[in-house]
Amino acid sequence: MRVIFMGTPEFAVPCLERVLEDGHEVVLAVTQADKPKGRGYAMTPPPVKICALSHGVPVYQPASLKNNAEALDKLASCGADVAVVVAYGRLLPPEVLAVPRCGCINVHASLLPKYRGAAPIQWAVLNGETESGVTTMQMDAGLDTGDLLLTRRCAVPPEMTAGELHDLLSQEGAQVLSDTLRALEAGTLLPVKQEGESCYAPMLNRELSVMDWERPASELHNQVRGLNPWPSASTRFGGKTLKIHRARTGGETEAMPGTIVMANPFTVACGGRSTLELLEVQYEGGKRMAGADFLRGHAAEIGRRLPD
Repeated sequence: MRVIFMGTPEFAVPCLERVLEDGHEVVLAVTQADKPKGRGYAMTPPPVKICALSHGVPVYQPASLKNNAEALDKLASCGADVAVVVAYGRLLPPEVLAVPRCGCINVHASLLPKYRGAAPIQWAVLNGETESGVTTMQMDAGLDTGDLLLTRRCAVPPEMTAGELHDLLSQEGAQVLSDTLRALEAGTLLPVKQEGESCYAPMLNRELSVMDWERPASELHNQVRGLNPWPSASTRFGGKTLKIHRARTGGETEAMPGTIVMANPFTVACGGRSTLELLEVQYEGGKRMAGADFLRGHAAEIGRRLPD
């Protein structure tokens, strides 16, 4: 089939590669603009652009698709059978959805209708879900509200971070997309209306990082996992930010929430008489290190309360 591929970040790259491997003709890759990155703010192309160009696929980077006659003409001239949309980063207006002969198929990193929106992977981990997955859907004008096509489910182990789930689902997404396009070509797809309880997964922000030690350790553990690698859970230690990259729940304690109750492992009292062991931390301006090594280097005494 003739395919327009629309995507931007690393998550979308395995899907693009799989479409090409399956022998489809990717006639155009649509991605967001290059952006300044790093200390030198050098203009950096998005991963999908790098992948597309490496395979000789032409790339198009419109500033917007809304009310953009030039973009509409560009897409229409491709004569595409279908558009595949994977983490493109913008809503598609109805006139764009109508361009390909078979419409637009989206790969979404959740078990729809749960976790519609921009950050489904992170919110699934933040909420302590034990199962996640990837869904393909026939796009409509709503936000992740189109008819469901195919789904792949996967377990979320209790120590898995959002970053690890991201990497897993990017591969699962490539497989479910491959299956979906094969079924589309064969005429065997059976779209299903979304039913059941839905919830939204809004974009993350740094305000979510702050650890509230009054909460149970299980919830704080999910916070650490769900915000890894960005923006990272954190607390204040000695007036500076201490990021917490890895943690695990510990035993019970009578200490007040926020109290350091053990040095090795670095253990903090939480709500409900629970404790959280801080396994890997990073002090403001410093490198990642084991929590016990951090405490040893800062001569922190048992009984000190966080945040401080």
